[in-house]
Amino acid sequence: MSDSSTTHPSLSRRAGAAVALVALGGAVTVIVVTLVRDPVELAVALLLLALAVAAGWAAAVGRGPRRALAAAGAFAALLGVVALPDVRTLVVSAVLVGLMSLASLTARAALGAGLGVGPATRPVGPARRGVLLMNPRSGGGKVALFDLVNEASRRGITPVLLGPDDDLRTLAEQAAEDGDVIGMAGGDGSQALVADVARRHGIPFVCVPAGTRNHFALDLGLDRDDVVAALDAFGDAAERVVDLAVVGDRVFVNNASLGVYAAVVRSPGYRDAKVTTVADKLPELLGPDADRFDLRFPWPAGADRRPADLVLVSNGDYRLDRLSGFGTRGRLDGGHLGIVAVTVDRARDLPALIAAEISGQLALFPGYRAWRSREFVVDSGQLLIDVGVDGEALRLRPPLRFRSLPGALRVRVPLGAHGRAPSPRLRRSVGALFRVLAGIPASRPTRGEGNG
Repeated sequence: MSDSSTTHPSLSRRAGAAVALVALGGAVTVIVVTLVRDPVELAVALLLLALAVAAGWAAAVGRGPRRALAAAGAFAALLGVVALPDVRTLVVSAVLVGLMSLASLTARAALGAGLGVGPATRPVGPARRGVLLMNPRSGGGKVALFDLVNEASRRGITPVLLGPDDDLRTLAEQAAEDGDVIGMAGGDGSQALVADVARRHGIPFVCVPAGTRNHFALDLGLDRDDVVAALDAFGDAAERVVDLAVVGDRVFVNNASLGVYAAVVRSPGYRDAKVTTVADKLPELLGPDADRFDLRFPWPAGADRRPADLVLVSNGDYRLDRLSGFGTRGRLDGGHLGIVAVTVDRARDLPALIAAEISGQLALFPGYRAWRSREFVVDSGQLLIDVGVDGEALRLRPPLRFRSLPGALRVRVPLGAHGRAPSPRLRRSVGALFRVLAGIPASRPTRGEGNG
């Protein structure tokens, strides 16, 4: 079952997009018109303006300390512009600041939750009986590096350290019986397991990014470099509801991959050199003599139904740039699976795929298709299928049945966390404004939306 419903931008959002684009263009025009008499000074001013626009945009769409730093950078760059000999007037300074402020405010209104507004949250008080499970082997030993056992104890949180012979689900079930809030300090696979236990018991979950990549933490808006700060979610915090996804009876928080990527993640050097490993393995896996992956599934209506070499099923839509890094999600509460299928013509497409991978432009590859669905089934003639589930290499018996679990999990995040994935770059934000202005739904899949 495919979800093809989309919400078109309202008239007020389209008007906001128009004003933001005009104001942004106006800021550039002011500099060009003012400094056209001096090309050297013009070049310096345009460089400063570019810095001001980029920093101003980061300030507009960000929150917390990074927003303050970006705002300071934008102000410093604007001061540099107005300090140039031909623009030392309060009028030009006021016009530039006014246009940038107008562009930022109206862009936030136009793009809404996709850019400057975080997800719906509610304030909650401290956990009465918080329990944090910890995997001391995750992330190269981050539990010990950040002294999480003592940090948790100091906050009144009961620490539970996972031993070599312990079963994480058993410990999580016990924690859910003893506590009113449970958390996990570890990688995404462990996060998913404990989140599933929290879901089944109907209690809130806390994600502590003590793994290697911590994609779930990233999309929750947590600072992955400040592991200890995530413990603040056991105190006064913000609670939100997010989706989970399931393959068979196994819950995942990020994605499940089949085909090429599932084979690549088995490579010993993948974690240390993702892009290089993918580029090295692609000729072996997709060369003229390589066997096709036997993956059978319903394509969206109108799609070219050639055999797929890669299938990615994700808990929500990813902004997918590379095979070697699955990007970020703008939201975790869309109520659907994101599905990507990539097909490679062995005779001609491999160089283009490698170029798309290295340049981070995977979505422009001709064999790329993306759509969404609440349910998705993959079958195969193989006895077992290699699947990478939240970064863990598994072998599962087909058919594989994927489902979205909308609003399944209550998640607590610290009050200082912005609660959403990193904001898109300026180029993408301007493109998003043009799409809003044209009335195109912002959540529209890259290609191939239809019946799955």
